[in-house]
Amino acid sequence: MADAKVIPFDDDRSRARRRPSRADGEAAAVRALPGAQQGPPEPEEAGEGLPGADAAAGGGGASGAEAASGAEAGSVSGGGARAGGWERRLAGGLAFLRRRITGEYEVDEFGYDEELTDQVLMSLLHPLYEKYFRVEVKGIENIPDKGGALIVANHSGTLPLDGLMMQVAVHDRHPAGRHLRLLAADLVFVLPVVNELARKAGHTLACAEDAERLLRSGEIVGVMPEGFKGIGKPFSERYKLQRFGRGGFVSTALRAGVPIVPCSIVGAEEIYPMIGNAKTLARVLGFPYVPITPTFPWLGPLGALPLPTKWTIQFGEPIATDGYAPEAAEDPMLMFNLTDQVREQIQHTLYKLLVQRRSVFF
Repeated sequence: MADAKVIPFDDDRSRARRRPSRADGEAAAVRALPGAQQGPPEPEEAGEGLPGADAAAGGGGASGAEAASGAEAGSVSGGGARAGGWERRLAGGLAFLRRRITGEYEVDEFGYDEELTDQVLMSLLHPLYEKYFRVEVKGIENIPDKGGALIVANHSGTLPLDGLMMQVAVHDRHPAGRHLRLLAADLVFVLPVVNELARKAGHTLACAEDAERLLRSGEIVGVMPEGFKGIGKPFSERYKLQRFGRGGFVSTALRAGVPIVPCSIVGAEEIYPMIGNAKTLARVLGFPYVPITPTFPWLGPLGALPLPTKWTIQFGEPIATDGYAPEAAEDPMLMFNLTDQVREQIQHTLYKLLVQRRSVFF
């Protein structure tokens, strides 16, 4: 298999191509096959060959036989259009496979594969997002249409499904069709298969240098400062934010001069209610924790199925950072104040969403 073409990260070609919306993307994505049915003729041309067109010009109407003939022709035309749609989809799928086999696709220096993410990875996550967790998104307009921004969210759920659902929310709901680049822990990039998929989906190591470079390049970057302390906390501490570290994400946003967008996620805490932690096994395996839930490990592989909770993701009002001087990123007091402001805004929104929630599952 040929190698993919690696493009410089600061090359704007991939970002300039706006992802087509659902309304207009299907027809534009793939060219029609040779010989496939062409589009409808111009209106003045269409009138010339229709049954009854001459009669209408002379003041008369079409006969019943002519009307029936026209209806039958319309039915055949509709069937041809549907057949042409399937042909275009098939052609698109074959073209996609050809590009993957020949290596005629692009990845950036972090390994992000936009085409694979759009056409495959997001498609695999859509049923989980739309049908299983039934995610409701609020405040998507708080994410800027262009330029960099840092989305800071709470982290929970035993497995990091909340980050993936947040990525789908930005991918599907933002009017400018933006992509979210998540910062992930070291463990993600040492696991086989997971490592490759994470890179292809645009995830990168949670370090200040990579995050700043992404932000300066105009990307939307997502970070969950609680880390393993948040995702692995017991069920009794659900929706109680853990420490946000020493404010490294604030320093990164200040240096890049991008806004910070707080994000609150409700629903992820209950997908795997963690009632215990097999610490000895976790040390042997090199994991931060091995969860014990009401269904795992008692039900075996079936216990790994998340509970179908109802999710809400709310993006809050952005906090501007471009008004600070460059040396502000070195001010520990400012770091503390901004970190606390972001954390309090997320926690307050979590409590508000919990009060508004009717049920965990509905």
